[in-house]
Amino acid sequence: DNRSFSPALPSRGSIAAQIEAGKEFFARKYPRTRYLAYFQSYTNTHGDPGKLISLYNEALSVEGVDGLIIGTRPDCVPDSLLELIASLGSTVIMEYGAESSHNTTLERVNRCHTWEQTVDAVRRSAALGLPVGLHFIMGLPGDTRDMMLETVRRACALPVSSLKFHQLQLIRDTPLAKNPPADLTLFTVDDYLDLCADIVEIVNREAPGIAIERFTSSAPAGLLTAPRWGLKNYQFTNLLRNRLAGRRLS
Repeated sequence: DNRSFSPALPSRGSIAAQIEAGKEFFARKYPRTRYLAYFQSYTNTHGDPGKLISLYNEALSVEGVDGLIIGTRPDCVPDSLLELIASLGSTVIMEYGAESSHNTTLERVNRCHTWEQTVDAVRRSAALGLPVGLHFIMGLPGDTRDMMLETVRRACALPVSSLKFHQLQLIRDTPLAKNPPADLTLFTVDDYLDLCADIVEIVNREAPGIAIERFTSSAPAGLLTAPRWGLKNYQFTNLLRNRLAGRRLS
C-alpha cells in the first residue's frame, strides 16, 4: 500500500508546486535548508522517457533544489533512460528497491524481479557516474537472520553509496496482513537493535564509505497492524547508538 510510505504533503499539482509546498512546510523548522527532490512512490523510471526527463528538469529548476533522488525498481531502468538521466548535469541518486538479495524471498513476496537484476542496474548506473542507493526490508517471509546479514555483505560488494533498511511492517488490508504465513516473525525492538548493530559492524568493516541512511520506518498509525513499537525514529537511533557503545566497551 503506497500510502504507508508516501509523504503527508499534497501530491497534486505540478512537480514544482509540490516542491514549493514541501519547502514551505520545512522552512518553519529549517529556514536555510537546501533540497534533493525525491521521486519516491511507485516506479519513477516507468514511462515515456521524454516525459520523465521533463519532470526531472522541472524539479531541478526549483530554487533551492540541488539534485534528485529517483526511486524505482531494478528491472525498470533501460540504458537509454539511464544515459539521459546521467546527462542532466546535476546530482542524481538512483535508489533501487532491492528488498532482499535472495531470489527465493523475492519470489515469495511477489517482487517480480531478481537480485541479479538489482546487481545489473547498480553496475550500469555506477558506470555512468550516478550515485546509487539500495533499499532493503528486514524480516521478509523466508529471510532468516543469517540471510539478511548476507544481503548486507552482498550490498557492500557493489558500487553503492548508500543503504536504507527498515523493519517489516504489516499494513492493514494487504495480503500479508490478512494472511500472515506461519513462519513470519516480526521483530521486537531489542532483536532489531541487535540486527542493526550487526549491520553497522559489517558495513564499517567491509565498505566504510557507504552511508547508512535509515534503519526504521514508521507507517501511519491508521494503516499499521504490527509491530507497534511506539518509538520515534530518533529514539530508535539513540537506542542503537547505546547498543553500539555497549559492544565497544565489552
